[in-house]
Amino acid sequence: MKKVILETIFIFLGFLLSPAVFGQTHAAFLNFDKNTVSIGVGDTVDIQVMIDAGSDQISSTDAYVIYDPSLIEAQTITPGIFFPTVVNNITSGRLYVAGLVDDAASSKTGSGAVALITFKALTQGSGTLTYDCEAGVYNSSKIILNDLNATNIIDCGQNGTSAITIAAAGPGTGTPYPGVTKTSTSSALPKTGIFDNVSKVAVPGMILLFLGGVLRLIL
Repeated sequence: MKKVILETIFIFLGFLLSPAVFGQTHAAFLNFDKNTVSIGVGDTVDIQVMIDAGSDQISSTDAYVIYDPSLIEAQTITPGIFFPTVVNNITSGRLYVAGLVDDAASSKTGSGAVALITFKALTQGSGTLTYDCEAGVYNSSKIILNDLNATNIIDCGQNGTSAITIAAAGPGTGTPYPGVTKTSTSSALPKTGIFDNVSKVAVPGMILLFLGGVLRLIL
């Protein structure tokens, strides 16, 4: 009888401590603020690294973004507002962004922007931004829970992507020089040209010359 009572107590305690009562751990993930991007060759575009931790209290994230270096160039990385401290490193085809709290007593919940990446389109084509994420790999994307074990709670399968399409730069897309106004040209001759101005001066002169000759003959 005592054994049955003890088993019942353990089952009841297990139910009380189960995720169904206290809430299941949220699968945190990384995303981009733009799912699709369409730009022209030579243009730049800003894409944000987004994090969603749900209700979990996290202390940091490591985001590794993979891109095609022959298609786009990562130019700059600007810290976002989600984490107080953000560090980054850009290499060809792969960039790294880390966001973290300032002290162990602090934590972050919810979602927000970790950083903003500025890309420049190099050539016509298409590609996809993805997160390098693989469970158990050291230099892979992570979202760290604020606990004693620094548990990685990222769900790589939920990470987002961003599809980029680059078109050839069209005519007339350049920026005019400031203060310069374009003027149209015409193949028609002006109404009053150089020949007209010369004739206005030459005709009276010829008349005066003729009169002078006549007067010399008379006198």
